Amino acid sequence: MNKQSKSYLFAKRFLDIATAVFALIMLAPLFLLVSCMYLIGPNRGPIFYRQLRIGYHHKPFYIYKFRSMVVDAENKLYSNPQLYHKFVENGYKLPTNEDPRITTFGAFLRQTSIDELPQFINILRGDMSIIGPRPIVESELVEYGDEVDEFLSVKPGAMGLWQATGRSTIQYPQRAELELTYAKNANLWFDFKIIFKTVMAIFKRDGAM
Repeated sequence: MNKQSKSYLFAKRFLDIATAVFALIMLAPLFLLVSCMYLIGPNRGPIFYRQLRIGYHHKPFYIYKFRSMVVDAENKLYSNPQLYHKFVENGYKLPTNEDPRITTFGAFLRQTSIDELPQFINILRGDMSIIGPRPIVESELVEYGDEVDEFLSVKPGAMGLWQATGRSTIQYPQRAELELTYAKNANLWFDFKIIFKTVMAIFKRDGAM
């Protein structure tokens, strides 16, 4: 298991806090604009979507996103066996154009990755880091087999090697291999390399769903 130094953990947490505070201040107008879209028209309902994820050393937490689906979307998924089977087979995701739960505005948020921005709240709280494996739901832990403790030995991140490499175009088990590669080799140089690659992937919309 990768033994992370105290200096690396301190530097990483300092950068997380500084980046999250700066981002939340700078993005405040965008947060306000997106929030207004949920107060009018067909998108009325909760602004944020919360989902229980498994984090650092198996600690559960609620991840925040801008809601891109209809209200009560999770129940609609679990109550439809055919849809849920397709969801699991596709790496615990559904293509945006094939997911009946996603709203038109939500599809735009996903394609531009704007829906992910509230995760700066999770980063400030310490649930997540800027860089790390994507936080997963409990049912996905099986994909990591005997190395699940290795996978959870680092904080989950808003950006990671999986997104930088191709996001939704890469499914399990290849996704697990990428996430474990980061967990086993986490360091500041690796983090900055992933930030650069992820930003490039977002601008090119590689694998956006």
